[in-house]
Amino acid sequence: MNEMDEKKSVAKLLDTLRERFGIKSDAALARELELSPAEVCKLRGGHRELGARVILSIHEHLGVPVKEIRALAA
Repeated sequence: MNEMDEKKSVAKLLDTLRERFGIKSDAALARELELSPAEVCKLRGGHRELGARVILSIHEHLGVPVKEIRALAA
């Protein structure tokens, strides 16, 4: 997967989470996941990789299985 595809897939993951859980903004998503708004912005912009800590946060706070998170980000 090239860098542009990776950026799009993480953005797609964030959009899917917001839509599925009725979260209105990236700032609200950051609060829900106990991340900083800047971190979510960096993820969306492709300036930060989707690491284990973020995947675990999504799993713990929203109950999304890790396997599904990885699939959405692929």
